Amino acid sequence: QVQLVESGGGLVQPGGSLRLSCEASGFTFSRSVMTWYRQAPGKEREFVAGISVPGDSTNYADSVKGRFTISRDNAKNTVYLQMSSLKPEDTAVYYCKAVEVTNRPNVYWGQGTQVTVSS
Repeated sequence: QVQLVESGGGLVQPGGSLRLSCEASGFTFSRSVMTWYRQAPGKEREFVAGISVPGDSTNYADSVKGRFTISRDNAKNTVYLQMSSLKPEDTAVYYCKAVEVTNRPNVYWGQGTQVTVSS
């Protein structure tokens, strides 16, 4: 059974930090490109950050560059999103997504974790 379980969300003040985790099971994590997306109320889901299979290449949305860092631990089947200098506009449900690189790529989504940035 495929599972992507996000954790680490919560309420934080502007300027604060959070670290999200996404633990994977039921598929080959070490052959999967991992990404984080987010969806704010009334808005479409948007890309936040992505990391390659070995973890040596990352990319970020312009809105989070310099503030967020994506990383992965293939031994723990976990991808992380370290978020710093948080702003109210970062408030959203954050989702992790896996694209398992096979002949016919498999795509999996987590259920999401809420991040609220407010004073």
